Amino acid sequence: MAADRTDPYLGYRFAVEFDGLLVAGFASVSGLEVRMEPERYLEGGVNDHPHHLPTRTESPPLVLERGVSDSGAFLSWMRGTAPGTVERRDGRVVVLDGTGREVSGYQFLRAYPVRWTGPELSASRGAVAIESLELVHEGLSAMEVESP
Repeated sequence: MAADRTDPYLGYRFAVEFDGLLVAGFASVSGLEVRMEPERYLEGGVNDHPHHLPTRTESPPLVLERGVSDSGAFLSWMRGTAPGTVERRDGRVVVLDGTGREVSGYQFLRAYPVRWTGPELSASRGAVAIESLELVHEGLSAMEVESP
């Protein structure tokens, strides 16, 4: 009799949502990072080590790659920043288990697109493709997902 086995959650099972709606599918997401550069402080009389004081945290832009969307509202939002209309949106990157249930993820706040790269054009594709979409945001945090 085999023991119950718990596999790790796989990196290719995820969804990206904006304002609670799944409006596009992406093959990869990068930039899920929060970093803090501490300030180095040298105290007089303490010669064996410097102090490291916490400063602001920051996150690099999120880069969503190889995406497809048929949402007109999403595409308008994406293209709207070019003429200077910045509309910030909250979103989530949700990690799914093998059954499609949410198991973890990340929430980003007040994001807007700063770079869009179009796809290779192909007559065999019927949807609007996005090669790369770069989003700046005002914060990234791990999500708490309720256990079943």
